Amino acid sequence: MITVVASIELKPKVKAQFLEHFLEIVPAVHQEKGCVEYYPAVDVDSGIASQAKNENSVTILEKWDSLEALRDHLVAPHMNEYRDKIQDLVISVTLKILHPVTES
Repeated sequence: MITVVASIELKPKVKAQFLEHFLEIVPAVHQEKGCVEYYPAVDVDSGIASQAKNENSVTILEKWDSLEALRDHLVAPHMNEYRDKIQDLVISVTLKILHPVTES
């Protein structure tokens, strides 16, 4: 199992437009082989002092059966079309690609 945390830094005042484009691709991604979970999340005002919040960011949380499934996802035609649609909205994208640590 692979977990991906994608942090997307957006230009000011484009979050709603970005999320509209993102939510359009979610059904296609859910149909991809190896997709376990795939959804966007935004900061909530929790009142917890150590929380880092950013009004111009969206976090994408993903789970994939394998690294191969993730790699296939990244080159899927609907992902290429999506990247074309959002390229002018995004400042940067940072990925954390993780796997669970289990007891040995």
